[in-house]
Amino acid sequence: MNKYELMYILDPSLEGDARKELIDRFTKLLTDNGAQVDKVDEWGKRRLAYPIDFKNEGYYVLVNFLAEGTVPREIERNLGISEMVIRSMIVKIEEKRSSVKPRPVQVRPPVISLIQQPAPVEAPAAAPPEPEAAVVPDTAADVQAAPSEPIAEVVPAPASAEAAQE
Repeated sequence: MNKYELMYILDPSLEGDARKELIDRFTKLLTDNGAQVDKVDEWGKRRLAYPIDFKNEGYYVLVNFLAEGTVPREIERNLGISEMVIRSMIVKIEEKRSSVKPRPVQVRPPVISLIQQPAPVEAPAAAPPEPEAAVVPDTAADVQAAPSEPIAEVVPAPASAEAAQE
């Protein structure tokens, strides 16, 4: 079964009861031919884009239905016979099909929020003990009294590559 959309324009001079009977007649014709009518939407009187048979207005009706491929031809034939139908059109609605494979989606790592919930406030711990400051000798007598430490021997770097291998 295919989806179809039928739009037809009726003569605006039709009275309410006659118009309703004509719309019901076309809907019954669809169901008698094995179609399943989804929706009948009456748009009402509207201005035509251009005059048809010296008429500037028409009564628009839109019908959505499911049917076999032979039904639209029979409906078009009956709409063409009726003198009260100004214009009609049936369109087959096709679902969009794509032969293109979808692109792979790149997954990004979650963004870490720069604004985080504040950490619970704990009572301040006792301050760690400060390291003792180094004692700097003030006088020469203090320097002599300080224990002497051995000084590392400074060796100059070799000047050339040959000297470095030795």
